[in-house]
Amino acid sequence: MSQTNILLEAGTNELEIVEFYLDETMEDGTVYRGFYGVNVAKVLEIIRLPKVTEMPEVSHKSVLGAFNLRSCIIPLVDLAIWLNKKRVEKEPPKVIVTEFNNVTTSFLVSGVNRIHRISWEEVEPPNSYVSAMTSNTITGVVKLEGRIIFLLDLERIVSDLNPQLGLRLDSAVDWSANTRYRALVADDSTVIREMLKDLMQKANFDVDAVTNGRDAWERLLEIKRIAEEEHKKPMDYLQVMVADIEMPQMDGHNLCKRIKEDPMLKELPVILFSSLVTDKLRHKGVSVGADDQIAKPEVTTLAHRALLLIEKKRGPK
Repeated sequence: MSQTNILLEAGTNELEIVEFYLDETMEDGTVYRGFYGVNVAKVLEIIRLPKVTEMPEVSHKSVLGAFNLRSCIIPLVDLAIWLNKKRVEKEPPKVIVTEFNNVTTSFLVSGVNRIHRISWEEVEPPNSYVSAMTSNTITGVVKLEGRIIFLLDLERIVSDLNPQLGLRLDSAVDWSANTRYRALVADDSTVIREMLKDLMQKANFDVDAVTNGRDAWERLLEIKRIAEEEHKKPMDYLQVMVADIEMPQMDGHNLCKRIKEDPMLKELPVILFSSLVTDKLRHKGVSVGADDQIAKPEVTTLAHRALLLIEKKRGPK
């Protein structure tokens, strides 16, 4: 499957998702088909189920083993088992091979429908009830062609399976400083948002956190209004914006583009902190004027570069 998303212009607030499904057996014996989605930018290819070799001492029963794909050993996760569903095979299953956070992982699903191009405005954030019922594994909800499609937080699944891939701050670094700066963080993952907020605070930042780009933009407009009233600059109130790229309502690229096109806000440093920051996709962040782009989970790098950008923007004291 080709990565057609690379052709999408950055900053248009659009994305392409691969729609797939899981067939599960219900308690009454009926078969239910649930629909899910993943950003095409994370998908390398979709293949038939290959020969899988069991792995010793796996961390979770959903890890079925690993297979060899063009000299690359890739672990296979049964998504139904991870989601505590009883998958039933009505047809030969498919395997979605993904790459994000510099890690290649594959997921076993019942089948794949097709690719949809949509606006992030069509993606609704899950309410607190849905989040609680799904252990925060759902980052967005899309209604397409009479179906409800849940966007899965694959980053959460992979980091739970391998904690070493989670966010972490280098404790050997001395983060003490005389000046604390204020950061606005936008990330749709509840777990990542709270962890990032905690780690950035330890790195000498006071942090406000929001769930998507639209909320961040509204917060920035409020800061701009106050700055105008008090004849100050927005950077007197906020020193850095840290944004994920994938977010409901407004993505990080569109948010960054808006900031850099605003006469008052354009001086605010914007860092895109996302699993989608790769060599293939870095040009998108450049095109919308991002001051820096850092791949998750490098929080230490994020904190260091944020400080450097702030000092550069503020100039000599």
